[in-house]
Amino acid sequence: GKWTAQVPGRGGQTRETTFNFKADGAALTGTMSGMQGDVPISDGKIAGDDISFVVKLSFGGNEVKMNYKGKVSGNEIKFTRTREGADQSQEFVAKRATT
Repeated sequence: GKWTAQVPGRGGQTRETTFNFKADGAALTGTMSGMQGDVPISDGKIAGDDISFVVKLSFGGNEVKMNYKGKVSGNEIKFTRTREGADQSQEFVAKRATT
């Protein structure tokens, strides 16, 4: 399904990001839509209420790998996002889109 979130960006501002997820058993596929258009997710996994996936972004020719872990609760997913190779993580909540 479709989920929207205000994701923290650089400098503390938030950006609306849309996640389109497709669950197939324990596998999760889909896209993340934001500043860079539609970006496919990879390594998507589902285990009970927990989901995880990786998004690869390119900034000025450098590939950045972002690891997302989420816990689904009703119409919300609580996410923790970690940039590979960096210690800091960010938390945000995605809500199920009604349309």
